[in-house]
Amino acid sequence: MTELELTVSRKIAASRDKVFDAWLSPAMLAQFMRIPTDSTGPSRVDNDPVKGGRFSIVMLTPEREVPHAGTYLEIDPHSRLSFTWESPHSLDDSVVTIDFAEAGPDSTEITLKQVKFRSEQARDGHIKGWTAILGGLEQSFAHA
Repeated sequence: MTELELTVSRKIAASRDKVFDAWLSPAMLAQFMRIPTDSTGPSRVDNDPVKGGRFSIVMLTPEREVPHAGTYLEIDPHSRLSFTWESPHSLDDSVVTIDFAEAGPDSTEITLKQVKFRSEQARDGHIKGWTAILGGLEQSFAHA
């Protein structure tokens, strides 16, 4: 069996330091780390943004709470962020790595990769989820 993985990318109209910092800010994470279609508001976020620190993101829908958690593996300011991803649809040793590259003045290219899924359907669901989350991140800077 080959290991399932995904890659999604997006250009965000904000500086690389601001985009990177958004991934470590509980207030910003609460705004863009949401279930795209039926979220009832900001997620509940708790994090300790240091290598080895843990985070918890509870996404809220009218019917349920969807818990996500992980451990920060690498925090390379404004360049790379890597963490484990524990969710109902990924394997316990799934890892997300996000690279941040300057894409012109006040513009950042985000490349998000995740490895290890239970099935192709779970991977495809995560592609949709991460694509929507990056869209939410982009919108949070558009309204800033």
